[in-house]
Amino acid sequence: MQRIAKFHKVSKAQFARDWTDTFGVQPEGEIEKIYTAIQLPKRATACSAGYDFYAPSDICIEPGKTAKIPTGIRVEMERNWVLKCYPRSGLGFKYRLQLNNTVGIIDSDYFYSDNEGHIFAKITNDTHEGKTVEIPAGNGFMQGIFVEYGITVDDDVTEVRNGGFGSTTK
Repeated sequence: MQRIAKFHKVSKAQFARDWTDTFGVQPEGEIEKIYTAIQLPKRATACSAGYDFYAPSDICIEPGKTAKIPTGIRVEMERNWVLKCYPRSGLGFKYRLQLNNTVGIIDSDYFYSDNEGHIFAKITNDTHEGKTVEIPAGNGFMQGIFVEYGITVDDDVTEVRNGGFGSTTK
């Protein structure tokens, strides 16, 4: 098995900026408490393909509602690899929990972006049964799978990324 990536936390300052931007000003020490408890993604078993991302704090999503989650995680990976992110299978099955962009694509050069390559998840509870999704802090809610990719023989791209959503098409 090839070893092609390593997960890291974003800096405490980057996490605090992104958490505050998402959830507003927090009580003194709350962001540091959340940041300290962040777990790096890991596989549950030796044959698991997906690396589980863990909720940095309690997440409660009512039917039809959406949550944007700064994970506190970034990933350094070899060129020609991508991390594809999906909801955890059980949450999708039980609640129709979905990533709003269907599949999150984390490119290898995202690690070097101005926001430190901070991975966010925007998830929607699309249940048709009125079920509220409750994910306690530290529980898995998303999984990432590393996939190798190729490019066309006439590809001559030399542009360099600097940013997240939409930055590669500006």
